[in-house]
Amino acid sequence: MSKARAVLGRIKSVEKTRQITKTMEMVAAAKIKRAQARIESARPYAIKMVEVLNNIAEYVGPDSHPLLKVHDPIQNVVIVPITSNRGLCGAFNMNILRQSEALYRQEVAEGRNVKFLAIGRKGVGYLRFTGYDLLAAHTEFSDKPTFVEAKVIADRLVEMYLEGTLDKVYLVFNHFKSVMEQKPMIHQLLPIKQEEITDAAAEKKQEAGYEFEPDAVSVLYDLLPRYIDTVVLRALMESAASEQAARRTAMKNATDSAGDMIENLTRWYNRARQAQITQEIAEIVGGANALQEA
Repeated sequence: MSKARAVLGRIKSVEKTRQITKTMEMVAAAKIKRAQARIESARPYAIKMVEVLNNIAEYVGPDSHPLLKVHDPIQNVVIVPITSNRGLCGAFNMNILRQSEALYRQEVAEGRNVKFLAIGRKGVGYLRFTGYDLLAAHTEFSDKPTFVEAKVIADRLVEMYLEGTLDKVYLVFNHFKSVMEQKPMIHQLLPIKQEEITDAAAEKKQEAGYEFEPDAVSVLYDLLPRYIDTVVLRALMESAASEQAARRTAMKNATDSAGDMIENLTRWYNRARQAQITQEIAEIVGGANALQEA
């Protein structure tokens, strides 16, 4: 009887856990929609930014801006892994950290000094525990990234690149493809690859000429830092949407597992209860027969 009561208590406990995971699944589903909306609302700005850069690329050379110049030799590398501040999102964070460590080993093997600029408590905690060299740690960002937050990261990296204290920057983040699919991505932020802003221009030449005030190079100097800000913001928003999608999937799996556990425990409890009732009936019948024989 004591085992049956213990199982009954466990069933109630799992039911409460299932209620929590189901609620977290619903909250994550709602946040995904809002995160998707933010990505879609920022997309026209990003597209137009690239279009303008494509047009300017026709009139300037590959070395017309310091952010386009490749440092030689490349000695100092910064990796920016974007993780979450909270857990319960499956392999979301570990996928990013594995990619970052693989990239770290690759760059170190080429004789370069590599540091991390970590975003998110989970990434910061892991990198500190494993003893990696942290350039900076940002755990104050929300799950609703803003342009100001992205600019804090971008401005620091651009300043260091222009000063020559770093030679290459990578962003490592989860690319949000759909609610069911998030893919870890490595993007070279600095130096800006020339093909990123010239591919579209090469495909379609503009028929009419452009006039720049004061000149194309000056416009490029103003736009490229904004382009870096946009790329960082995009990565933060993609990561935020991917986090909610991963959490929704993890909580759905947890809810389903809790349901299976409750079903198995209920079956065990019913069998135990039935066996106990059968035993009690047998004892009553046996006692009645003994009284009749006496």
